Amino acid sequence: MVSSRPRRVVLDTDPGIDDALAILLALASPEIDLVGLSIVHGNCPLSDAVANALAVLQLAGHPHLPVAAGCERPLLREPVTARKTHGGRGLGYASLPASPAVPVAEHGVDMIIREILADPGEVTLVAVGPLTNVALALRKAPQIAKAVHECIIMGGALHDQGNTTPLAEFNIYADPHAAQIVLSSGMPITIMPWDITKQVRVTEEQVQALRAHGGPVPQFIADATRFYMDFHREHFGWAGCAINDPAALALVWWPELAELAELYVTVETASELTMGKTVGDFRGLTGQPANVRYVARFDSATFVERFLARMAALSQLIR
Repeated sequence: MVSSRPRRVVLDTDPGIDDALAILLALASPEIDLVGLSIVHGNCPLSDAVANALAVLQLAGHPHLPVAAGCERPLLREPVTARKTHGGRGLGYASLPASPAVPVAEHGVDMIIREILADPGEVTLVAVGPLTNVALALRKAPQIAKAVHECIIMGGALHDQGNTTPLAEFNIYADPHAAQIVLSSGMPITIMPWDITKQVRVTEEQVQALRAHGGPVPQFIADATRFYMDFHREHFGWAGCAINDPAALALVWWPELAELAELYVTVETASELTMGKTVGDFRGLTGQPANVRYVARFDSATFVERFLARMAALSQLIR
């Protein structure tokens, strides 16, 4: 008998504009039970990412949801951030008041381990930032690889060029050694790559239509994505911006939007020229069995429509 209870989700994140949108989507979606946020370095320094997570939860009326600070730097490399993409503090032009809430004392790595082992087979780990927290959780408690229901990763560029170097996508480039640990762990992994998410875009017209609903949530989305759209226009020539992380999160309860395929994927960790490249063995030349499912196609139009509807509904609850 299939359980009808919401899927328990731990969101490992580095807020980040699209990370903030993923948090809002999670809170607006009754299909999942968001049990906590584990925060990692990435789009901005860890201290800013933690503050952003707490502020977004406050905005959405969930200030008591546990937020656990995780790793502030990659395993081996020097930290990199994405300030040009997400703004000085990580949320674009948006300015949210600081939340009176504070992060829990538990480390983000320990939150991941505890939640997965407390409910074996029932927790989905959604990782939308660099994979440092997830890699260290696997090193500390290898048994989580078999106890997790699924690990959904937003990251990598399998067919296309990267968004950070000619070959590497940001989340993998920011900690390629952690990504390799995760991909070789035996976890059931689904990858939502940059190849797909760059096509999942909201336009200025759509955001303005959402803003017309009024309230703090649409205003925040408009202010945050305006910076994101400016960046995408300058660097990619796009009218609009990609909402990478919400699309990855939505695989938890809208799997019908995606066409999945199995693949062996490894990460380049030795060459500075190609560091962080996710290498997919599409022709089976390595003889290695598939270690991931990846999203080969995605119904972006339907997802964006549903995402905007969820944000409009959330706006009516948060006035």
